[in-house]
Amino acid sequence: MLLTQPIKKTVSRLLSAPFFDPEKQSKSIPIRHMKFDFDPKQIDPKFYLNAELASAYFASLSIFLTYGEDLVIDTARYHRDFIDDPLLKQRVTSLIGQEALHSKLHEELNDAFLQADLPVKLFRFLAHHVFEYGFNRLPQPMKLSLMAGIEHFTAVLAEYMMNHEEIFFKSQDEKQRAIWMWHMLEESEHKDIAYDVFQSLSNNYALRIAGFFPALITILGLISAASLIVPFYRKPSNLISLTYYKDMVRSVGLIFGLKNGVYGSSIGHIFDYLRPSFHPNDHDTSIFLEYYKERLLNPVDGILTPYFTKEFTPALKA
Repeated sequence: MLLTQPIKKTVSRLLSAPFFDPEKQSKSIPIRHMKFDFDPKQIDPKFYLNAELASAYFASLSIFLTYGEDLVIDTARYHRDFIDDPLLKQRVTSLIGQEALHSKLHEELNDAFLQADLPVKLFRFLAHHVFEYGFNRLPQPMKLSLMAGIEHFTAVLAEYMMNHEEIFFKSQDEKQRAIWMWHMLEESEHKDIAYDVFQSLSNNYALRIAGFFPALITILGLISAASLIVPFYRKPSNLISLTYYKDMVRSVGLIFGLKNGVYGSSIGHIFDYLRPSFHPNDHDTSIFLEYYKERLLNPVDGILTPYFTKEFTPALKA
């Protein structure tokens, strides 16, 4: 596990603290409410490492995520009644709550993107058709598999981002920083729930793999292709700009580069999902979670503290 220097210092302290035991971390997770109040005038179109196309990928992802999260919510809600384990059922309720807030607040960010002159209406149109006429019409067993596949990709993204904290601080856009750090924390926090539901109710390897590939094509293919539109939409002269094409090369490396790219360097983690004995917790992020809970939620100076409103944990029912 690669750790940046700020994380290393906190990890050393956490590991020496008597309360920290990764094997005994709580299985219950809270639903946290945030209020960001995005200002379109403060939106940084080069939020991701000052790279226009790479930033456009994450703007596109924000739009598609709301549809993916709604699918996760509906699928988890449908299958929750079939779960016998009270703890897993409680965790599914937390998953639904966290994803509902992710969807709501990313929609607010997307509305700010729209006012900042990004092609949000076009992406909403594309995402609506992909989900409404595709994924949402799948039979429930396949939707359950797709839910687990989507959550795998968000877990991979979360682990990469949490391991590269410096990415978030290359921009002065504090609210984009906050929503992505909050989102990554919670995606890592609930990364095993959808998978455990699938295994509990299906445990069919072929079906699990069948849900992996639509998620792969959408997140790495469709969203990447859609993001190409953004720079030209915002500034048509990019079509003949050498500077922009240099940015494109750099951006592709930032997302797909094998050495340090988000997905390129995570390729082993991505395809580890195909291993028959795979489980999300094989990729241990417990230290990251402890670090980021303190980094983000410390009542005195946590990054999310100015935006945090309340939290609650669903009751465990026998």
